[in-house]
Amino acid sequence: MYEALYLFLATGLVSMSAALSAGALNKLPEDQRPACMASRNGQVAVILAGNLGALTLIGALAYGVRQLDWWIPISCLFITFPLLHVVLFQRLLGDLKTLVLMTPLVIAAIVALYYFW
Repeated sequence: MYEALYLFLATGLVSMSAALSAGALNKLPEDQRPACMASRNGQVAVILAGNLGALTLIGALAYGVRQLDWWIPISCLFITFPLLHVVLFQRLLGDLKTLVLMTPLVIAAIVALYYFW
């Protein structure tokens, strides 16, 4: 049981963090965006990373509801994951560094969810 909980918490946290970081970067005004988002390809890459994080979050939630009690994934979705993202990752690293860090972890989360499902 603990393996399922650890896998859900890890995959859900990195997925939520990537999706929230991409959303925050897209909401910035044009003059405040990072240099990598100056071109159209940079904006598409940020949107793609955010969508990949969101889809992985849906997969992590499905895994969590299937393996754990229903209230654990739901409470993590609304309370734990956003709180940890804002308190830890967004304040320590910022949105761009968080997205760059979480994107490979999201890909690893996809592999882990596929393997342990």
